[in-house]
Amino acid sequence: MQNTNRAQESGYKASLTREQFLFHEMRIVAKQMVQGEDLASMIQIIAANNLFQYPTERMTASMVRACYRRLNLLNSEQLLRNIAEHSVEEAKQICLYAIMKDNRLVWDFMVTVIGEKYRNQDFSYGKLDMTSFFIRLQEQNDAIADWSESTVKKLKSVLNRILRENDYLDSIKAGHLNPVWLYPELENVILTNGDQAVLPAFNHFE
Repeated sequence: MQNTNRAQESGYKASLTREQFLFHEMRIVAKQMVQGEDLASMIQIIAANNLFQYPTERMTASMVRACYRRLNLLNSEQLLRNIAEHSVEEAKQICLYAIMKDNRLVWDFMVTVIGEKYRNQDFSYGKLDMTSFFIRLQEQNDAIADWSESTVKKLKSVLNRILRENDYLDSIKAGHLNPVWLYPELENVILTNGDQAVLPAFNHFE
């Protein structure tokens, strides 16, 4: 438990192994929030109708809370509606920003690895980039150094799947990054929230 507490205090959480990208779930929760449901009501509705298709109500409740937490971090009713009602591509990009806001590990990876790739017009990508990222974090942060090899391996896999799901990669094994385009309404909210530092992660430079 001590290692977990140290990780939490550092701002880094390995919960990404459990609370992954969750796009399907995020879209369902966003629709409920747009309709004005509170957290307790959403848990009840989603569990009663098995909207997440999870085996237990406890797991459903846990993931509803995770989605609700991320969506609130957007600080934007408009982006909530966009997740609920706009194209899959736009909704996923907003969900990526939400998970970056919620998880420091995702934020740092997207900004310091992917953002720097775009800044330098270096579209190469491979295992070495991911490995170097974690080695650097482990050297700088005792909490991450405490994570087991299996946890780090799972986190690498989750981060790569996030890239794939958002079309940064054509496949998990792709050796290059695709150019991406930042949706204007998301850009406006990023700027309003004072999160200009994340713009390079979306291949966008002021």
